Amino acid sequence: MVSLFFNQWYNPAYERYRRAVMSTLDIPALIEKARKAQAIWGELSFKERAERLKKAARYLGNHRDAITQIIHKENGKLLMDALAAEIIPALMAIPYYTKRGRPLMASRSVGGGNILMFNKRSRLVYKPWGVVGIISPWNYPFSIPFSEVVMALLAGNGVMLKVASATPGVGRALDEIFKAAELPEGLFGYIELPGSEAGPAFISGGVDKLFFTGSTAVGRELMALAAPRLLPLVLELGGADAAIVCADADLDRTASGIIWAAFSNTGQSCGGIQRILVHRDIYTAFMEKFCGKVKALRPGDNFDCDLGPMVSLKQKVAVKKSVDTCLDKGAQIAAQSPGSFDDESLYAPAMVLINVNSEMPILAGEVFGPVAAVVPFTDDEEAVRIANASSYSLTSSVWSRNHSKAKKLAARINAGAVMINDHLMSHGLSETPWGGFGDSGLGKTHGENGFKEMLKTQVIVDDILPGAKRDIWWQPYSEKVYKGIGAIADFLAGPGFVTRVKAIPRLIRIFLRYWEK
Repeated sequence: MVSLFFNQWYNPAYERYRRAVMSTLDIPALIEKARKAQAIWGELSFKERAERLKKAARYLGNHRDAITQIIHKENGKLLMDALAAEIIPALMAIPYYTKRGRPLMASRSVGGGNILMFNKRSRLVYKPWGVVGIISPWNYPFSIPFSEVVMALLAGNGVMLKVASATPGVGRALDEIFKAAELPEGLFGYIELPGSEAGPAFISGGVDKLFFTGSTAVGRELMALAAPRLLPLVLELGGADAAIVCADADLDRTASGIIWAAFSNTGQSCGGIQRILVHRDIYTAFMEKFCGKVKALRPGDNFDCDLGPMVSLKQKVAVKKSVDTCLDKGAQIAAQSPGSFDDESLYAPAMVLINVNSEMPILAGEVFGPVAAVVPFTDDEEAVRIANASSYSLTSSVWSRNHSKAKKLAARINAGAVMINDHLMSHGLSETPWGGFGDSGLGKTHGENGFKEMLKTQVIVDDILPGAKRDIWWQPYSEKVYKGIGAIADFLAGPGFVTRVKAIPRLIRIFLRYWEK
């Protein structure tokens, strides 16, 4: 584990930085090396691949404190956030996918669609793509790529992984973990490139599928680059997520849960809460509890703190710009924790805005920092309308004591994941698909849906009719054949029962064609 520790780190709390960069010219050869290794890896049984990945899980378990420290030192997130939101989900991922992945890869029969195709049997076969590229972000630099790499490898793929430039040490930790799995040489490649170069290099270098987590703008750029190759992508992009607080919500739980989802990881979570919609009947009571808890949040860099530093001064300045725009347009600060957006440190206060409108960044876009807006609503219709007004549709939540009502309300929200009396945490559930709609991206990661993204589907159709010389629709054509095929249409959807019955003799005659030479 000594190799994971370097003389200098990037730590947002102290603004220290360390980085090494490859060349884009290296990428095609690395992909080709992975492709050769994948040919060997893909021939192993699922059980053999799973046993290798279990070694990686044991390595992670044995070194989890050191890796937690690496995440903390490079990303700046508090140790508690690093352990609970990065390490624990990763430790849950391998047992889940090694158990559930095998049946997901098993070929399966497809039931016949109609008795008229009695002689055909279809079977679905799932195959690895080959070599997949994974580009992961700085906000969850460990847990996001970890589960994707695990799924890709278990499915039989080779992997090229590029982590965020701000967290190279986390990437090297991942490299060490997967080396412990004793994979074929070159199957897993850890890539250090600037973010602007990695996507184009992966696409032009020949990966067979690309998984990207990051901004919506970059996601669109990658789609354009992938289009000439018709390269499939999974894009997990931004969010401006809404929480709906119903009139019957448990205010203590709701205030605490929303604070965690809005401000953990210093608000730098695409699935965190940015818009808080509160029923007018409880607005005053909620704000009293919520604002009091926000003011009590403690900034710092140790165990007894609630808010760590932001990842960079650039990110803090971007969030401050959004806040200033909101304030210039009439928003007000209802509460904030200790700290300031105006100083040179990377610590920023958790901030609650009120009197906001749809022209402000807090409602119209993604702020990606420790800022949330509270908006009152009168009834469910208004709450759903406001929640669905964003172009982002990643996550949402409903807070209510009435679970039946909450489920009905959740079903009306246009979001990839809706939680009841919780928020954000579903990303840590291995069994739960993750991914949104609209500007929040395409495809899924995690769960059965995410695992299937690592596989391509082949259909094998077999003709099982003994002695058949042809299919009835093959050449040579004739008027007799045309009328016989027409009998199929009459039998399936002819006007009335009599028409369908009269089609049966013609069906029998046309079916005899199966045995004509």
